[in-house]
Amino acid sequence: MASTPHARQVQKEFGQRLRGIRQRAGLTARALAAAADWHESKCSRIENGHTTPSDQDIRVWARLCGAENEVDDLIATARGIEGMYVEWQRLTGTGLRRVQENALPLHERTRRFRIYEPGVVPGLLQTPDYARALMGAIIAFRGIPDDTERAVDARMARQKVLHSGDRRFAVLMEESALRARIGGPDVMAAQLGHLLVAASFPRVSLGIIPGSADRSMWPIEGFWVFDRNRVLVELVTAEVTITQPREIAVYLRSFTALAEMAVYGKAARRCITEAIDALG
Repeated sequence: MASTPHARQVQKEFGQRLRGIRQRAGLTARALAAAADWHESKCSRIENGHTTPSDQDIRVWARLCGAENEVDDLIATARGIEGMYVEWQRLTGTGLRRVQENALPLHERTRRFRIYEPGVVPGLLQTPDYARALMGAIIAFRGIPDDTERAVDARMARQKVLHSGDRRFAVLMEESALRARIGGPDVMAAQLGHLLVAASFPRVSLGIIPGSADRSMWPIEGFWVFDRNRVLVELVTAEVTITQPREIAVYLRSFTALAEMAVYGKAARRCITEAIDALG
C-alpha cells in the first residue's frame, strides 16, 4: 500500500482503471483470478487499492483482458505512484540545497530539455543574484531552514549542463516572466541582460510568448520535459513527477502548441530589451 495520502488515492484510482479494463473484457474478478492462477481475492485487493500489482501482474491482467497496448502506460503509472506527488515540506525539510543537488543526475543524463515557465526565469538561465532573491523568497514563504547561499551554489553548478555534451534546450517563457520583478530593478536588469546572452548559446532555443499573442493555448503550470521519459511540474504545495507515456504525450503536445505562439531571435530579444527599458 502506498505510504502518503495522495499516493493512496492515486493507487485507488489506478485500481479503478484496472477494474474498468476487466469489465470491458467481460470478465468477473473471480474469472480473471482463476485464469491468472491467482488467489481469488487478489483482483479485489488490487482494484480497491490495497495491493500494488507487480509488472508481471499488470502484463497478465492486460493479456487476459485483451489490453496489451496499455501495458507500458500501466506499468509506468504503477511504478510512479509513490514518487509522483511529493510535498515540498518533505523535500525541503533541510533547506533547498539538497533539492538542487538531487536534480543534477537527471539533468546530466538528459539530452533534450523542453522547458516552459510562465512566471519566472528557468533555473538553468538564472543569474546568482536572481536565484538568491527567488530562493530567499521561497525559504521565507515556506518557513524552511535558510541555506540560500549553498542552494544558489548548487543551482549554478547545475548550469554546467548548458555547455557540455550534446544536449539541446528548448526554453519557452511567457512575457510576464520578464516583467515579474524578482530582487528589484538592478537584479532584474542583470538577469534580463543574461537572457540576451543565453539566447545566443548554440544549444539553447529561447522563445518568448508575447502578452499580445493570440492564444491558441492558454498559460498553464510551468513544466520541464526530460527527453521523452519524464515531466516535472512544480505546484505551490508539491513537486509532481509524470512518467506515464500518455500523460507525457499531452505535455509534449502542449509544448508544441505553446512554441507555435512564441517569437524567437530578433523578436524575442526585442521583448527582453523592452522589459529592461520598462525597469526605468
